[in-house]
Amino acid sequence: MGQDDELPRHVAIIMDGNGRWARNRHLPRYKGHEAGAKAVREIVEECARNDLGQLTLYVLSAENFGRRPPDEVSFLMELLKESLRRETPSILNNNIRFAVIGRLEELPGDVVEQVENVIQASASNTGMILCLALNYGSRAEIVDAARKLAADVMSGTVSPEGVDEETFERYLYTVGMPDPDLIIRTAAEMRMSNFLLWQGHYAELWITPALWPDFRKEHLHQAFEEYRKRVRKFGGLVTG
Repeated sequence: MGQDDELPRHVAIIMDGNGRWARNRHLPRYKGHEAGAKAVREIVEECARNDLGQLTLYVLSAENFGRRPPDEVSFLMELLKESLRRETPSILNNNIRFAVIGRLEELPGDVVEQVENVIQASASNTGMILCLALNYGSRAEIVDAARKLAADVMSGTVSPEGVDEETFERYLYTVGMPDPDLIIRTAAEMRMSNFLLWQGHYAELWITPALWPDFRKEHLHQAFEEYRKRVRKFGGLVTG
Protein backbone atom coordinates (compact mmCIF):
# COMPACT_ATOMS: atom_id res chain seq x y z
CA MET A 1 0.00 0.00 0.00
CA GLY A 2 1.74 3.19 -1.14
CA GLN A 3 0.68 6.64 -2.24
CA ASP A 4 -1.16 5.49 -5.38
CA ASP A 5 -0.70 8.22 -7.98
CA GLU A 6 -0.22 11.01 -5.47
CA LEU A 7 2.82 13.25 -5.62
CA PRO A 8 4.26 14.85 -2.50
CA ARG A 9 2.86 18.30 -1.81
CA HIS A 10 6.21 19.66 -0.66
CA VAL A 11 9.60 18.42 -1.87
CA ALA A 12 12.82 19.64 -0.26
CA ILE A 13 16.23 19.00 -1.81
CA ILE A 14 19.69 19.03 -0.25
CA MET A 15 21.75 19.86 -3.33
CA ASP A 16 25.15 18.29 -2.73
CA GLY A 17 28.11 17.42 -4.93
CA ASN A 18 29.02 20.57 -6.85
CA GLY A 19 32.61 20.48 -5.63
CA ARG A 20 33.06 16.79 -6.38
CA TRP A 21 31.52 17.24 -9.84
CA ALA A 22 34.16 19.86 -10.62
CA ARG A 23 37.01 17.87 -9.04
CA ASN A 24 36.09 14.76 -11.05
CA ARG A 25 36.53 16.85 -14.20
CA HIS A 26 39.70 18.59 -13.00
CA LEU A 27 37.87 21.90 -12.98
CA PRO A 28 37.90 24.69 -10.37
CA ARG A 29 35.15 24.53 -7.75
CA TYR A 30 33.27 27.49 -9.16
CA LYS A 31 32.57 25.49 -12.32
CA GLY A 32 30.69 23.00 -10.19
CA HIS A 33 28.58 25.77 -8.69
CA GLU A 34 27.81 27.11 -12.17
CA ALA A 35 26.77 23.64 -13.35
CA GLY A 36 24.66 23.22 -10.22
CA ALA A 37 22.83 26.48 -10.91
CA LYS A 38 21.94 25.22 -14.40
CA ALA A 39 20.48 22.04 -12.93
CA VAL A 40 18.16 24.08 -10.72
CA ARG A 41 16.13 25.45 -13.62
CA GLU A 42 15.16 22.04 -15.02
CA ILE A 43 14.06 20.75 -11.63
CA VAL A 44 12.10 23.90 -10.73
CA GLU A 45 10.23 23.87 -14.04
CA GLU A 46 9.52 20.13 -13.80
CA CYS A 47 8.12 20.50 -10.29
CA ALA A 48 5.95 23.40 -11.43
CA ARG A 49 4.67 21.34 -14.39
CA ASN A 50 3.69 18.59 -11.96
CA ASP A 51 1.72 21.06 -9.82
CA LEU A 52 3.71 20.56 -6.64
CA GLY A 53 2.66 22.85 -3.83
CA GLN A 54 6.20 23.74 -2.77
CA LEU A 55 9.82 23.07 -3.67
CA THR A 56 12.46 24.04 -1.12
CA LEU A 57 16.11 24.08 -2.19
CA TYR A 58 18.97 24.09 0.33
CA VAL A 59 21.14 26.62 -1.47
CA LEU A 60 23.48 27.91 1.23
CA SER A 61 23.76 26.67 4.80
CA ALA A 62 24.75 28.97 7.63
CA GLU A 63 27.85 26.80 8.04
CA ASN A 64 28.77 27.27 4.37
CA PHE A 65 28.31 31.02 4.66
CA GLY A 66 30.46 31.29 7.77
CA ARG A 67 33.19 28.71 7.05
CA ARG A 68 33.83 28.60 3.29
CA PRO A 69 36.77 30.63 1.90
CA PRO A 70 35.74 34.28 1.39
CA ASP A 71 36.41 34.18 -2.36
CA GLU A 72 34.11 31.15 -2.76
CA VAL A 73 31.34 32.81 -0.72
CA SER A 74 31.72 35.98 -2.78
CA PHE A 75 31.41 33.95 -5.99
CA LEU A 76 28.30 32.19 -4.65
CA MET A 77 26.69 35.54 -3.83
CA GLU A 78 27.35 36.87 -7.33
CA LEU A 79 26.08 33.62 -8.85
CA LEU A 80 22.91 33.85 -6.77
CA LYS A 81 22.26 37.43 -7.86
CA GLU A 82 22.82 36.61 -11.53
CA SER A 83 20.69 33.46 -11.33
CA LEU A 84 17.81 35.37 -9.77
CA ARG A 85 17.99 38.07 -12.43
CA ARG A 86 18.14 35.49 -15.21
CA GLU A 87 15.40 33.25 -13.83
CA THR A 88 12.87 35.89 -12.78
CA PRO A 89 11.04 35.73 -16.15
CA SER A 90 10.79 31.94 -15.85
CA ILE A 91 9.50 32.25 -12.28
CA LEU A 92 6.81 34.68 -13.40
CA ASN A 93 5.90 32.76 -16.57
CA ASN A 94 5.44 29.55 -14.56
CA ASN A 95 3.19 31.25 -11.98
CA ILE A 96 5.73 30.48 -9.24
CA ARG A 97 5.73 32.36 -5.94
CA PHE A 98 9.24 32.96 -4.61
CA ALA A 99 10.16 32.75 -0.92
CA VAL A 100 13.30 32.56 1.21
CA ILE A 101 14.10 31.12 4.66
CA GLY A 102 17.23 31.78 6.69
CA ARG A 103 19.09 34.70 8.21
CA LEU A 104 18.76 36.84 5.12
CA GLU A 105 19.78 39.99 6.97
CA GLU A 106 23.36 38.69 7.26
CA LEU A 107 23.81 38.45 3.46
CA PRO A 108 25.26 41.30 1.37
CA GLY A 109 22.85 44.16 0.81
CA ASP A 110 22.75 43.83 -2.98
CA VAL A 111 21.85 40.13 -2.64
CA VAL A 112 19.06 40.94 -0.19
CA GLU A 113 17.74 43.59 -2.57
CA GLN A 114 17.66 41.14 -5.48
CA VAL A 115 15.91 38.50 -3.37
CA GLU A 116 13.29 41.00 -2.19
CA ASN A 117 12.70 42.15 -5.78
CA VAL A 118 11.82 38.61 -6.86
CA ILE A 119 9.63 38.06 -3.79
CA GLN A 120 7.66 41.23 -4.56
CA ALA A 121 7.44 40.55 -8.31
CA SER A 122 6.00 37.05 -7.73
CA ALA A 123 3.85 37.83 -4.69
CA SER A 124 0.55 37.61 -6.59
CA ASN A 125 1.37 34.30 -8.29
CA THR A 126 -0.81 31.37 -7.31
CA GLY A 127 1.22 28.34 -8.37
CA MET A 128 4.07 26.45 -6.73
CA ILE A 129 6.09 28.09 -3.99
CA LEU A 130 9.83 28.05 -4.72
CA CYS A 131 11.61 28.50 -1.41
CA LEU A 132 15.37 28.96 -1.19
CA ALA A 133 17.13 28.20 2.09
CA LEU A 134 19.84 30.88 2.22
CA ASN A 135 22.25 31.25 5.14
CA TYR A 136 19.95 28.69 6.71
CA GLY A 137 20.50 26.37 9.64
CA SER A 138 17.72 24.48 11.36
CA ARG A 139 19.18 24.81 14.83
CA ALA A 140 19.60 28.57 14.29
CA GLU A 141 15.97 28.70 13.15
CA ILE A 142 14.82 26.97 16.34
CA VAL A 143 16.95 29.33 18.47
CA ASP A 144 15.53 32.37 16.68
CA ALA A 145 12.00 31.04 17.18
CA ALA A 146 12.64 30.40 20.87
CA ARG A 147 13.93 33.96 21.33
CA LYS A 148 10.83 35.48 19.70
CA LEU A 149 8.53 33.23 21.68
CA ALA A 150 10.34 34.05 24.92
CA ALA A 151 9.96 37.78 24.21
CA ASP A 152 6.22 37.35 23.66
CA VAL A 153 5.91 35.33 26.88
CA MET A 154 7.74 38.07 28.80
CA SER A 155 5.50 40.74 27.29
CA GLY A 156 2.39 38.78 28.23
CA THR A 157 1.29 38.23 24.61
CA VAL A 158 1.63 34.46 25.05
CA SER A 159 1.08 32.50 28.26
CA PRO A 160 3.61 29.75 29.10
CA GLU A 161 0.74 27.32 29.63
CA GLY A 162 -0.48 27.99 26.09
CA VAL A 163 2.78 27.05 24.38
CA ASP A 164 2.49 23.85 22.36
CA GLU A 165 3.93 22.61 19.07
CA GLU A 166 1.39 24.54 17.02
CA THR A 167 2.26 27.74 18.87
CA PHE A 168 5.99 27.20 18.43
CA GLU A 169 5.63 26.57 14.70
CA ARG A 170 4.25 30.07 14.25
CA TYR A 171 7.69 31.43 15.17
CA LEU A 172 9.66 29.36 12.66
CA TYR A 173 10.91 30.76 9.33
CA THR A 174 8.52 28.38 7.59
CA VAL A 175 5.33 29.68 9.20
CA GLY A 176 2.41 29.08 6.84
CA MET A 177 4.31 26.50 4.78
CA PRO A 178 3.49 22.77 4.77
CA ASP A 179 6.02 20.35 6.20
CA PRO A 180 8.05 18.53 3.52
CA ASP A 181 6.65 15.17 2.47
CA LEU A 182 9.82 14.13 0.64
CA ILE A 183 13.44 15.17 1.21
CA ILE A 184 15.88 14.34 -1.56
CA ARG A 185 19.63 14.33 -1.02
CA THR A 186 22.14 14.04 -3.82
CA ALA A 187 25.74 12.75 -3.84
CA ALA A 188 24.92 9.69 -1.70
CA GLU A 189 25.41 11.54 1.59
CA MET A 190 23.48 10.02 4.50
CA ARG A 191 22.86 12.99 6.77
CA MET A 192 20.40 15.88 7.18
CA SER A 193 23.06 18.61 7.45
CA ASN A 194 21.00 20.81 9.78
CA PHE A 195 18.15 21.11 7.25
CA LEU A 196 14.46 21.36 8.25
CA LEU A 197 14.98 19.25 11.36
CA TRP A 198 11.69 20.33 12.94
CA GLN A 199 9.67 20.34 9.73
CA GLY A 200 11.10 17.10 8.33
CA HIS A 201 10.23 14.95 11.34
CA TYR A 202 8.06 12.62 9.21
CA ALA A 203 9.40 13.34 5.74
CA GLU A 204 10.31 10.45 3.47
CA LEU A 205 14.02 10.44 2.58
CA TRP A 206 15.37 9.54 -0.85
CA ILE A 207 19.13 9.43 -1.42
CA THR A 208 20.75 9.28 -4.85
CA PRO A 209 24.43 8.90 -5.81
CA ALA A 210 23.95 11.49 -8.58
CA LEU A 211 25.89 14.67 -7.94
CA TRP A 212 23.69 17.74 -8.02
CA PRO A 213 24.94 19.10 -11.39
CA ASP A 214 24.00 15.72 -12.92
CA PHE A 215 20.54 15.61 -11.30
CA ARG A 216 17.81 15.67 -13.94
CA LYS A 217 14.05 15.31 -14.08
CA GLU A 218 14.50 11.55 -14.54
CA HIS A 219 16.02 11.38 -11.05
CA LEU A 220 13.18 13.51 -9.72
CA HIS A 221 10.60 11.10 -11.10
CA GLN A 222 12.52 8.16 -9.63
CA ALA A 223 12.11 9.84 -6.25
CA PHE A 224 8.39 10.39 -6.92
CA GLU A 225 7.96 6.73 -7.85
CA GLU A 226 9.67 5.60 -4.66
CA TYR A 227 7.51 7.99 -2.64
CA ARG A 228 4.36 6.45 -4.13
CA LYS A 229 5.45 3.00 -2.95
CA ARG A 230 5.96 3.97 0.67
CA VAL A 231 3.41 3.65 3.44
CA ARG A 232 3.29 6.78 5.58
CA LYS A 233 2.10 5.74 9.04
CA PHE A 234 3.10 8.85 11.04
CA GLY A 235 3.68 6.64 14.06
CA GLY A 236 0.41 4.75 13.70
CA LEU A 237 -0.47 1.30 12.40
CA VAL A 238 -1.44 0.20 8.92
CA THR A 239 -5.04 -0.98 8.82
CA GLY A 240 -6.97 -2.87 6.18
